[in-house]
Amino acid sequence: MEGRRGTNLPRVADFNQAVILDAVRHAPDGLSRVELAEVTGLSAQAVSNITRRLLDRELIREAGTLVSVGRGKPRTLLQLHPTGHFAIGVHIDPTVTTVALLDLLGEVVASVRTLPASATPPRQLVTAITEAAAGLVASTGIDAGRVLGLGIAAPGPLDQGTGVVLEPPLLPAWTRVGLRELLHEATGYPVVLHKDAAAAALAELWRGSAATLADFVFVYLGTGLGAGLVSGGELLGGSTDNAGEIGHLMVDTDGPVCGCGRRGCVGPAIMPRTLVTEAADAGLLPRPAPGAGDREIDELFTAMCRLPAARPVLERSATRLARAAAAIANLLDVRAVVFGGPAWDRVGHVYLPILRDTLLTTTEARHVHPVTALGSALGPDVGAIGAGCLVLEHSFSTRPSTLLLGPRDDQVAAVP
Repeated sequence: MEGRRGTNLPRVADFNQAVILDAVRHAPDGLSRVELAEVTGLSAQAVSNITRRLLDRELIREAGTLVSVGRGKPRTLLQLHPTGHFAIGVHIDPTVTTVALLDLLGEVVASVRTLPASATPPRQLVTAITEAAAGLVASTGIDAGRVLGLGIAAPGPLDQGTGVVLEPPLLPAWTRVGLRELLHEATGYPVVLHKDAAAAALAELWRGSAATLADFVFVYLGTGLGAGLVSGGELLGGSTDNAGEIGHLMVDTDGPVCGCGRRGCVGPAIMPRTLVTEAADAGLLPRPAPGAGDREIDELFTAMCRLPAARPVLERSATRLARAAAAIANLLDVRAVVFGGPAWDRVGHVYLPILRDTLLTTTEARHVHPVTALGSALGPDVGAIGAGCLVLEHSFSTRPSTLLLGPRDDQVAAVP
């Protein structure tokens, strides 16, 4: 992707710092000050001043020298300072809540799991998240002042302006929860909130299977289903940052009845609860009780995925998902669809060949370019990693944003 350009006009120091950080982030081997001036369009003096400030704040570091060909003076290479600052990522799923501590490169330093949202009232879960985050910081010996902020990946729909979780279908007790404000008050950190699938897409963009791609879709498989959309190297959020609700795409007229009243929507057609029921109907699993909780269903789903006899159930589910993925690829003209989330590691070995074949042979774009199906390399914690990357993205972003709430006075928040 082409680097962002800076400006030499006055009163744009924040923007130019973000431009420099963004350029350095996309050059893992490092860039010299001369190269930064070429990439960003900033003057040599502006680059020198900005990099000095970023070095002082330990956002970048000097990492060796580049010896020029001929008589040129050796150039000092600059890289991100991985342990200069950190971010906390929180993924809230009905079956599990994951809290992760990331360094500036987006690498996981430590992580922990805590209470499931489906069985925990919002304020109790906020307390559990706060304790888990504090525990990670303490156990790793990191100065809390080096934490840039806390990101939350939560089920949608969300009100980004107010930081409110509205009415997530699989969390009926979480109606209109002001999660961003609650966690800011509890932790003292700046807080950013986004949908789980969008956060996962950002994680892939930062350091996953799609890190070299500018246009792709991330399909999130967890207790529910969603998609994160990336175009031109940026998250595509729609008018309210709630884009990616793909659960009502029609894929199977003989599929299960959806909560919307129609039959065959892809969301319920591939949900673990549906697949467990189908396996129970085939005599492969004990039938769950009518009011079985998400954790119980998740355990039965894990057991089902290990049964060779359940492969037809998974293959039918993969075919349903492949139809939806092809429709999304046709709509957006992406080069890849990445699949991941808490459920992916359990089904990927069955799903991926079917998904690859469908995308390569049925998408309209195949006549111009192949559409590839990729499995996430970030594992079941991709949502928490993405939540931490939300903080890093804001810190490195060259775009105005109001997503972070309340920077603390004693820390660097979103690059001063």
